Amino acid sequence: MSAWAAPAVGTGRYDQQIQQDVTKSLTSKDKWQGITASVDDGIVTLQGSVKVLIDKLDAQKKASKVEHVAGVRNQVEVSSTASDEQLQKQLSDKLRYDRVGYGIAFNALALKVENGVATISGDVRDYPARDSAVAIAATTPGVKEVVDNINVLPTSPMDDDIRLSVARAIYGNSTLSKYAMDPQKPIRIVVDNGHVTLYGVVDNQMDKQIAEMQAKSVPNVFSVDDKLMLAGK
Repeated sequence: MSAWAAPAVGTGRYDQQIQQDVTKSLTSKDKWQGITASVDDGIVTLQGSVKVLIDKLDAQKKASKVEHVAGVRNQVEVSSTASDEQLQKQLSDKLRYDRVGYGIAFNALALKVENGVATISGDVRDYPARDSAVAIAATTPGVKEVVDNINVLPTSPMDDDIRLSVARAIYGNSTLSKYAMDPQKPIRIVVDNGHVTLYGVVDNQMDKQIAEMQAKSVPNVFSVDDKLMLAGK
């Protein structure tokens, strides 16, 4: 056996330089003034507090780009006095109106806030819609973490045609046209490989039935799952 051995990996010989560089990066922004960093064998540990989650995530990205950093442990906490109920309402209001003008009627999101952790699920038409929803949560004061369970639907020209046709059939109906007055569009239309699911809240059972019939009348629609809820129920 050869007496020569390769030098051990992670000897920590860069730790002092990493410490200096990471600290310099953190002190360059007011939003990171509450964060401190320690280094052990190239692993940076971030501790302290920030006002919003996005600042915590950005600090980790910044530290990970410093030369010779082997990894980052992000133990930074988001300071918060907001209750889960307050965050639930605030985020719900923001998400309902997110991306107005970009086809929000074709996205259907669900939100749950527990111990400051916002879990977002549901279906969206494209990646910008998903990224925007996650960004809203990450930049809302009081949100400590974001769990992204959003499903981005597959790209399909046929589904895009169906989305527009179903929207015209529903919102063009004289009984249902009132739901187009609010940009949040209470009737959400999710299309996946020709299968349509309707989400949202309508005023009464008749509106619910008409919306389902209108969706079923569109060519190339394979099935319609009516999950519309009645107001006050």
